[in-house]
Amino acid sequence: MAEMDVSGGGSHKKGPGVKKGKKLSTRVDLTPMVDLGFLLITFFMFTTTLSKPKTMEINMPYKDEKVEEKDQTKIKNSVALTVLLSKDHRIYYYEGLADDPATPPEVKVTYFRPKDGIRDIIIDKKRRVDELKQQGALTAKDQMTVLIKPDANSTYDDLVSILDEMSINDVRVYAIVDITPVDKEFIQLTEQANPGSAE
Repeated sequence: MAEMDVSGGGSHKKGPGVKKGKKLSTRVDLTPMVDLGFLLITFFMFTTTLSKPKTMEINMPYKDEKVEEKDQTKIKNSVALTVLLSKDHRIYYYEGLADDPATPPEVKVTYFRPKDGIRDIIIDKKRRVDELKQQGALTAKDQMTVLIKPDANSTYDDLVSILDEMSINDVRVYAIVDITPVDKEFIQLTEQANPGSAE
């Protein structure tokens, strides 16, 4: 509330017959605004939705769950891309499933980087799968599939980053799979053949 303070300045004569009026000052009382502020804070605290933690949902199969062979989805080598997460943020990858011991895959190494990184590999693989669909070599049900196999010496940060790449590049079918001893052997052979990749 505003109050008028009339106690200020007295009157004195400046000249004959001239009187100065009393000086008036205003003072604003902000006490009710404090109550209003607390009421508004309380109102917004109760009406605002609290921020929910952002979590990434991953549906993992049960270990004891057995799937009949007729219910299993067969992945074609032409649509599969296997990604091996290793130490020092290195990513080893190869085309297909490497299920034929007689013809081992060509394993290459890349990193999480803007140019010539794993994103470019995924984009190129999606393009080639789309071309095979247009040529009639694949059906409409065949989709690019990425098998993610993190090694024991890889980091959770790399796993989250590769899952982000799946979302960014709109890869609909991907799976986190246990790395096999054969895959570990692929990594060792690749490091021995290309010592610069282990730096």
